Amino acid sequence: MEDQHTHNLDEENLEDATNEEDEIHEKGFLGKLALFFLEVIKIVILAGITIGIVRYFLFKPFYVKGHSMEPSFYEKDYLIIDEISYRFKGPERGEVVVFNSPVNDDYYLKRIIALPGERVKIADNKVVIYNDAYPRGVVLEEVYLEEETQGEVSMTLGDTQYFVLGDNRDASYDSRRFGAVSVDEIVGKVWFRGWPVSRVSGFDVPKYNFISTTTITK
Repeated sequence: MEDQHTHNLDEENLEDATNEEDEIHEKGFLGKLALFFLEVIKIVILAGITIGIVRYFLFKPFYVKGHSMEPSFYEKDYLIIDEISYRFKGPERGEVVVFNSPVNDDYYLKRIIALPGERVKIADNKVVIYNDAYPRGVVLEEVYLEEETQGEVSMTLGDTQYFVLGDNRDASYDSRRFGAVSVDEIVGKVWFRGWPVSRVSGFDVPKYNFISTTTITK
């Protein structure tokens, strides 16, 4: 009887030990699972913060609306805008920029034609730039255009102003109508086109061939 009783106690102790091991194993599994989900949450939060910083302070996506920049950009082109470069240097002639519309709450996409302190004159279907290097004026040749520039404009830009035009001059509402754009209104420059796939590309500043002229006077 004594041996039988001892045997039963041993079985009970063995069963209790097994239950404890199961509980420890279960707790360990749940702990590891909790740690895994905690790490996932941390990664998601950090990724969200990173994307937010990139999205709102460095690069911003835009869809093209309208036809004012054809044939360089077409409606529904998906563009990535570089917002950080202009914190270290000013916009350059020929860069395509996104800026706050001076007439509504929308954004406009145009090309920079004249820089701060310059005088720009549009006459006889020519864009003429006057500055310290070309006090008598220089005709701006624009290889990306498919048509001549219409209108009559004569404007001297302030220290923080830029003159912008659309590449599709006949269909563009630009500085010929609403005047110069302040640097504070410029969001950034076009850096990359991500859609459509057939026209994925980056963008270089065009090289202008200035031709001195004396036919159009100040």
